[in-house]
Amino acid sequence: MTIMEAIDARHSVRAYKDMPIPQEVRDQLDAFVSACNEESGLSTTVRYDDPDGFDSRLAHYGSFSNVKNYIILKGSKRADFDFECGYFGEKIVLYAQQLGLNTCWTALTFNKKKVKELVPGGEKLCMVIALGYGETQGTPHKSKSLYDVIDVKGGMPEWFVAGVESALKAPTAVNQQKFCFMLENDEPSVKVRGIGTFTKVDLGIAAYHFEAAAGKKVNAR
Repeated sequence: MTIMEAIDARHSVRAYKDMPIPQEVRDQLDAFVSACNEESGLSTTVRYDDPDGFDSRLAHYGSFSNVKNYIILKGSKRADFDFECGYFGEKIVLYAQQLGLNTCWTALTFNKKKVKELVPGGEKLCMVIALGYGETQGTPHKSKSLYDVIDVKGGMPEWFVAGVESALKAPTAVNQQKFCFMLENDEPSVKVRGIGTFTKVDLGIAAYHFEAAAGKKVNAR
């Protein structure tokens, strides 16, 4: 599965099969997470065979079931912390999809007390991503149009359009898609548009999707 195939295939999944992740898959995922941590300076970890992380009223209320594996996005607090968690978290999510796994980003519907016990002092918890083999492959979310999320004067190159269309497939908190892509002198940039929850995390997720399709770095404002 290519990265673009993973973007098309990945949808949020909340119900998982009672099926362990094979060691060879764990080894590949852990190695990829380590490489992402090396690049980003985060300390993201994967927790396996631990149902306590999603054993809470909120998790059940949010229709999560049989979640025994999850990714903990964490690291030292800094100015770009939320953006980096979104960017590298989605990079990990799409790699997991390529390995045949399903995922779901969550900011609230997990057992915060249990998960925070796994976060060392001096580090900040950003979000948790459910992980495993889904009962289904999920369904696509409703999406804004290209022109809802751009601020561009004049024509747009194909790579820019492809990048924005890919960003529109990115998961965002409560499907808010509060980002705006711009293009000036052939240089793409993206910023938060409006007010919402976890918009900086969403910005990082959208930026990674854009770059995967466009093949160009995007400047986050």
